[in-house]
Amino acid sequence: MKSTVNIIGSGFSSLAASCYLAQAGYNVTVFEKNDTIGGRARQLTKNGFTFDIGPTWYWMPDVFERFFSDFNKKPSDYYTLEKLNPAYSVYFGKNDYITIEDTLEKITDAFEAEEPGSAKKLKKFIDTAKSNYNIAIKDLVYNPGVSPLELVTPATIKKLNQFFSTIKKDVRKEFKNDRLVKILEFPVLFLGAKPSDTPSFYSFMNYADFGLGTFHPKKGMYQVILAMEKLAIELGVTIKTKSNIEKIIVDNGKAKGLICNGKTYTSDIVLSGADYHHTETLIEKPYRQYSEHYWSKKTFAPSSLLFYVGFDKKLINVDHHTLFFDVDFDVHAEAIYDTPSWPENPLFYASFPSKTDHSVAPEGKEAGIFLIPLAPGLEDTETLREAYFEKIMTRFEALTSQNVKNDVIFKESFCINDFIKDYNSYKGNAYGMANTLLQTAFLRPKLKSKKVKNLFFTGQLTVPGPGVPPSLISGKLVAELITKHCSI
Repeated sequence: MKSTVNIIGSGFSSLAASCYLAQAGYNVTVFEKNDTIGGRARQLTKNGFTFDIGPTWYWMPDVFERFFSDFNKKPSDYYTLEKLNPAYSVYFGKNDYITIEDTLEKITDAFEAEEPGSAKKLKKFIDTAKSNYNIAIKDLVYNPGVSPLELVTPATIKKLNQFFSTIKKDVRKEFKNDRLVKILEFPVLFLGAKPSDTPSFYSFMNYADFGLGTFHPKKGMYQVILAMEKLAIELGVTIKTKSNIEKIIVDNGKAKGLICNGKTYTSDIVLSGADYHHTETLIEKPYRQYSEHYWSKKTFAPSSLLFYVGFDKKLINVDHHTLFFDVDFDVHAEAIYDTPSWPENPLFYASFPSKTDHSVAPEGKEAGIFLIPLAPGLEDTETLREAYFEKIMTRFEALTSQNVKNDVIFKESFCINDFIKDYNSYKGNAYGMANTLLQTAFLRPKLKSKKVKNLFFTGQLTVPGPGVPPSLISGKLVAELITKHCSI
């Protein structure tokens, strides 16, 4: 008789774990509280428009390839990838922007044009970032975070000093041009922390950006979720939607199953890819590993105010991914991390997937996704959302020299209250727990419960951290732990 695993949630980490566990011979059922699978990576369709609700950046393609190759598959078996050129553009003022193209050679040319002498410095910086990337992917991120010794390898010992400096210090030591500094500091925002709090070693994100490039799956990031769903089902996984988990059953210190929509589903193992803090509220207090005080002291990645907008015309002077850094980054970061509040003048990001992919908007129209990073736990009201939409659209019109407000067919918003309602997200965070020095590897919440036998966790609050590629890796890591500790 096969051992059974009940998995809570159907985001990237849960689906990845379900595939690995089914491949290993377990009987796996995935429970998703929402109507559709995908967790934070769900999809919105409206009036012929298609939007990715969550992640819109496809970075680190090698991690996706490694995931599918573990099942003798390739991403191209399920979806079509296009490398974006340009990868993105960054606005610093009215009609004032830098374009990041699709090769390192073109990017170094753009840097040199901006700051003479910077091309040589950039090549050296990216060489270090590439070395860090190879160490991170080969030596570090595929470790389960159970011991400090996982960080100690011949390669990492040589890099030890990079864990005690920061991205901000390293970048600003070499580059004096503020615009180039902002571009080089941008990728670590995917890790959920300020560049001043992010260890230098994480420059590997710059290699992911400039060295590997930015891709787009045709029809959107949700195609990756659908690919993983198809693979999981092929492997024998059962997926149940509209399945809200009310309780994790613990008997004699051992996980025995779930109560879902009032019905009991017994299992040998319980794995949660849902919010870690929320998951522990589903068990009795004595069985919880981390107190409310523990969570309150952690540095969380930002939440977000998102708008999904259908425009009645094609937009100009924007690329598929466009960043708006025309205001002070440090002031906005302070409003996120230091004195949590709504930023007076927010940086924002916009994605126009219909620039690349004609399937996501009706002909002659444009799909736009706008994102403002926010501190978790803020007050979230419709009045605030409307005020900030007006703020960023006014700036957007001025910076890109076009009128768009009267061409909005519709807009949908998603913010802190929605992250809590739809994902049980702690304080409405969007990306999990930030990867700061004291929240790295073995210092993050554990994949395996220390108090409940056969209870496991996966996703962005545990190892390796926030982001889509780390979530795929997290699913693999927890599946390996389960197969190590729990017989089939």
